[in-house]
Amino acid sequence: MPSPNANLTAILVDSAARHPDRPAVRLDSATLRYAELDEASARAASLLRSAGVHAGDRVGLMLPNLPAFAVLYYGILRAGAVVVPMNPLLKAREVEYHLRDSAASLLFAPHEVDGALRGAESAGTPHFAVPADGFGGLLASHDPEWDVASRKPSDTAVILYTSGTTGRPKGAELTHDNLARNTEVTRTTLLHLTETDVVFGGLPLFHAFGQVVGLNCAVAAGACLTLLPRFDAAKALKIIERDRVTAFIGVPTMYGALLAAAGHADTASLRVCVSGGAALPVEILHAFEAAFGCAVLEGYGLSETSPVACFNHPGRPRRPGTIGTPILGVEMRVLDPDGSEVADGTAGEIAVRGHNVMKGYWRRPEATAEAIPDGWLRTGDIGIRDPDGCFRIVDRKKDLIIRGGLNVYPREIEEVLYEHPAVAEAAVLGVPHPTHGEEVAAVVTLKPGSDAGADALREFVKFRVAAYKYPRMVRIVDALPKSATGKILKREITLSPN
Repeated sequence: MPSPNANLTAILVDSAARHPDRPAVRLDSATLRYAELDEASARAASLLRSAGVHAGDRVGLMLPNLPAFAVLYYGILRAGAVVVPMNPLLKAREVEYHLRDSAASLLFAPHEVDGALRGAESAGTPHFAVPADGFGGLLASHDPEWDVASRKPSDTAVILYTSGTTGRPKGAELTHDNLARNTEVTRTTLLHLTETDVVFGGLPLFHAFGQVVGLNCAVAAGACLTLLPRFDAAKALKIIERDRVTAFIGVPTMYGALLAAAGHADTASLRVCVSGGAALPVEILHAFEAAFGCAVLEGYGLSETSPVACFNHPGRPRRPGTIGTPILGVEMRVLDPDGSEVADGTAGEIAVRGHNVMKGYWRRPEATAEAIPDGWLRTGDIGIRDPDGCFRIVDRKKDLIIRGGLNVYPREIEEVLYEHPAVAEAAVLGVPHPTHGEEVAAVVTLKPGSDAGADALREFVKFRVAAYKYPRMVRIVDALPKSATGKILKREITLSPN
C-alpha cells in the first residue's frame, strides 16, 4: 500500500478547501484569498515543470516579504522541488555561492536586484525576474497543475543556509516532516491559531522563524498573514491597528522599537506576542507588556531545529528571562564538553533531539556528524536547566569571553546594561588582551534625548557584577549592525583595547 503524501503543500490545499474565500496573505490593500493562493501556486508548479525542474531539484527563492513569496514557496514544494530561501540583500558573490553550493536549477528574484541576476549569471543558473507586482505575465500563461508531487516525510523540503558566523554558510536540510510537525505543534499548542486570527508578517520569510511561525502556521490555520517587507515600528503599529492583528511574531529589537514608537495606535486586538531569534532583555519584556497590555512568550530555536525547540507555553506559569520548556515531541539536555549531562543549575551546551532536528547539512557529512554525533544536535548555545525544568540561555558558545581564565557570559552583562534608563541597545563582546587573554567590551546605543557617558555606564555595571565581569571598554555608537531578522551582528563589530 503506498504511503500517504507528506508534501508540506497539503497545509495550503487543505485550508483552501475549507476557507476558499478567506484572506490568506495581505500586503496593504492587496489581498490573496486562499483559493487564489492555491491556484497561483499550482500555476507556479506548472511554470517550474515547463522549465525542466524535477522533484528533488533545488530552486532559489530570493524575495522580500511579498505575496509572491508565498505563491512561489508553495509552488516549488507542490512541484516536488526543494526551496532554497535567500536574503534579497545578498551581494552577487554571495548569491553565486548559494546557487553553486545548492546546485540550484533555477532562481526567482526581483527584477530590480542586480546582485541577484549577476550572481545567477556567474553561477550559470537560469533565473526568473519577478515583477514588482509579484506576478505580471510570469504565471498567467501557465495553466494550473493541481496535482501535488508525492514526497516522503524524510524528503528535503527546504535548505536554509546558516549565517556562517564560523565559516562559509552551510545549508540545513529541513524535511517535509520537520516543517509539517513543527508547524502543527507551534500552531496548536503555542499560538492556538484559528482561521479568525491575523498574524503579523514582519519577520523575513526567507528565515526559518518568519517562514514557519509566520507563514506556515498562518496557512495551516487558515489565518491571514499581513506582510511588512521591511520592518518599521511606526508602520507596524499602523498595520496592527488597521488589520486588527492578533498574533505578533517578532525579535527583541522589534519589541524595543515598538516601545520607542508607541503612541496612539490601537493595539487592543493583540492576543499573543512571541519573541525569538535572540534573548529578549527582561527590562524590555516588562516595559512592552506594561505599554501594550499583551504578554510576550519567549521561545528558542535555530534553523537546524525547524526552528522551534523550546517555549514559554501559554496557560503555564511563565518565567521571564527563560525560554520555557521543550515543545511537544522534543527533548533538550545540557551537556559538558565530554557530552555528559550536567546537573540542574550548571551551565553547559544545549543539545536537542526530536522531530524538529534537521536531516543534516547539505553535502557536508563531516559537519553533520560533528553537529549530531549521537542523535542529539549540539546547538552551540550555553544554557542552564532550572530545577523546575525551564531552560535559560546564558550565551552563545562562541561568544563566551574568557578573561583571566574566568568565564564571562555577554548576555548577563547586556541584561545589566539594559537596566540603565539611557540604554536602547547593547552588545557585549571580548577583545584580545595581552595579559588577560580577553577583555570585556560593551558597545551601546542610547535612547533619544539621553546623554549618559561611557564612564557612567561602566560604573553602573561595575556596581552590579563581579569585578572581573564589568566592561573596561564602553563605546557609544549611533547604531549597531543587524541581520535581516533584527539580530545584532557582533561579528561585524570591531574593537581593540585602548
